[in-house]
Amino acid sequence: MNKINAIYVSLLALIISVACAAVCMTKCNKAAPVAETAAPAAPVAAAASTDVETIKSVLNSNPEIVFEAMQRYQIQQEEERQKAAAEKIKQNIKEITEYEGAAVVGNPNGSITLVEFFDFSCGFCHRLYPALKNIVAKNNDVRLVLRELTFLGPVSDYAAKAALAAKEQGKYQELWSAMMENDGALSEEKIDELAANAGIDVAKMKADMNSAKVLKTIQDTADLANTIEIRGVPTMILDGQILQTLDEAEIQRRIDAMKN
Repeated sequence: MNKINAIYVSLLALIISVACAAVCMTKCNKAAPVAETAAPAAPVAAAASTDVETIKSVLNSNPEIVFEAMQRYQIQQEEERQKAAAEKIKQNIKEITEYEGAAVVGNPNGSITLVEFFDFSCGFCHRLYPALKNIVAKNNDVRLVLRELTFLGPVSDYAAKAALAAKEQGKYQELWSAMMENDGALSEEKIDELAANAGIDVAKMKADMNSAKVLKTIQDTADLANTIEIRGVPTMILDGQILQTLDEAEIQRRIDAMKN
């Protein structure tokens, strides 16, 4: 049974359980006093058929039961997912925050580590960029660790490799900023142009893009994201907790809470 079918089966079981409880409450409220001598039991098949019809009647008369059950189920599943994700983050926190191949912006020795999993082609990541830039500028004790994902296709892959290759020239932040501040869609040609404008040796960058070191960093980040179940970008991790927001004030609030 695949995961989707398992979810549907679980959800159906939950709805039936809720319906059965409703039927039970209805029957209990309407039940007559039990006689001292019980009447002969009805055939099991007939009783089951009656219960099914009663459940159908209850669901038809109270369709909100299904909606409420689905809402509770979704909330329960999300809570369980968040707990599981938190545990996986805890188990992999060193790989998340201290990975040797990752680029660090801000204070490399900062006492507060903010990690961003992002994609250079992601519009929301571009919208988050000014907030992160300001956070680093305003907090000299924050180290921003950047982990490149390539969810959105070949250009994402090219951009990630280019940034990591620029890191070999000590120019990661320059190319990261140039790509994030670029208006319009990125392309391989545009990335090369931005790199050249940032003072990067483009020929060397291209040579380093497919080095074993760069390819390993890309793969390790992808594997890590899969392990800790990163569902989309941008996703930040702060103090061992997932943080998904574009609001600079919310990020600052969480950082201030850590400081205090």
